[in-house]
Amino acid sequence: MRALFAEVPVIAQWDDHETHNNWYPGQIIDDARYTVRDVNTLAGRGRQAWQENMPIADSSALWRPGTFDDGGQYQPARIYRKIPRGPQLDVFCLDMRTFKSPNTDGKEAYATSILGHEQVDWLIREVSRSKATWKVIAADLPLGIIVPDGAVNQESLANRHPGAPLGRELEIAGVLSAFKRNRVKNVVWLTADVHYCAAHHYSPERAAFTDFDPFWEFVAGPIAAGSFGPNPMDGTFGPEVVFTKAGRFPGESPRDGDNQFFGHIQLGEDDSFTASLRNANGAVVFSQVLTPER
Repeated sequence: MRALFAEVPVIAQWDDHETHNNWYPGQIIDDARYTVRDVNTLAGRGRQAWQENMPIADSSALWRPGTFDDGGQYQPARIYRKIPRGPQLDVFCLDMRTFKSPNTDGKEAYATSILGHEQVDWLIREVSRSKATWKVIAADLPLGIIVPDGAVNQESLANRHPGAPLGRELEIAGVLSAFKRNRVKNVVWLTADVHYCAAHHYSPERAAFTDFDPFWEFVAGPIAAGSFGPNPMDGTFGPEVVFTKAGRFPGESPRDGDNQFFGHIQLGEDDSFTASLRNANGAVVFSQVLTPER
């Protein structure tokens, strides 16, 4: 870990397994192995441990990195933040854990939460203000992939219903509509969580919800865990699965590197955006070159 941090800049986001698989605020874990089952307590401890090993700071926000105050309370830094990387690139890190509504079937007729009101307002405002050629949104949960939490409930925002947005989908629909309304160009979503790699193109021409501009989502992972999938897709935002690769057989694949994945982005001098998906042995399994809209 020290060698990695010494050589590679790291922009850290947290995962559900910092706390418990598929957790959400307010959850009480039904598992006899736990002496503490209040997930809010576990999430606070998990976030502290994670942030002590993955230090983060946001110089544009009035938040400080985690410290202990005189009362012994841990003050966490804000996870969602903007990372400027020069005139070609701004990275917008999301926090899709802290503000989640409970995992349900996701078919509520009203908007439930995956980001929360404050983060939604921040994301729309900061992406719309960005002067960078490429606006990369680093999301810890995918948009169109169905990620089940048990037989009925959903972990992400896709809800197995390919029609008009419902539940958490309504929140993301508002974000995508605002980007279109504000004429934001060259937005790319990068995500993980699922145990395979994929490239998805979203377009209103294929979608039940049409008030947005087309965009790409690249999925990469896991770099070390077992690989399995792919998961089915939800049609609300019109995804096309351009590429996908997972383990060689159902269940967890051998961790030999051939079916573990990471993503790589190369920005060209001509402002091209080349996204490649690679296995842990370094082989490129997919590549897509994007050219910026002006």
